[in-house]
Amino acid sequence: MRKEKGQYGYRDSMWRMRLTITLVLAAAILAQLLARFLTDNQAAKNILTVMAILTVLPMANMASPLLASWRYRTPPEEFRQKLQPYEKSCVILYDLILTTKEYVLPMDAIAVHPNGIYAYCTAARLDAQKAEKSLNALFTVGQPGMRIRLFREENGFLRRLESLKPQKAAEEDRTVESAVSLLKSLSM
Repeated sequence: MRKEKGQYGYRDSMWRMRLTITLVLAAAILAQLLARFLTDNQAAKNILTVMAILTVLPMANMASPLLASWRYRTPPEEFRQKLQPYEKSCVILYDLILTTKEYVLPMDAIAVHPNGIYAYCTAARLDAQKAEKSLNALFTVGQPGMRIRLFREENGFLRRLESLKPQKAAEEDRTVESAVSLLKSLSM
């Protein structure tokens, strides 16, 4: 079953899919090059060389996000169970990896609420203030009025979620829905 962006388990699912496709394409390239060396026909050699070169492009498209997200895995099931009670007051997205010009940000969870966006990021050696500023610059273009707040510690993130109250105005306003779609589009 394929996981959608924002669902729990998305990172691991995409990692397995990208790894499988990359390995199949690498095997196809090697088979084409091996077949090239086994034939004596010059036209066949040229065709097999071109086929191998053209197969490299989709392999690179699969391998580059795979390498960028290699060390980021889905958090343990216990983490998701801690967040389930808060799904009533806000939309929670799991396992997104947001990318900006400067950063690759593994977000274990993002809570989207009409009052703002609260993200739990587990990246090591991250300057949270600069990353937050970079993300907010993207949000002023795509979703004016919404601000993102990064949390590096799980307890601080959970305390913030605890303070959120369910709001009905968001259903009519569509700000939450558009912020969710913008976050998914920023994710790889």
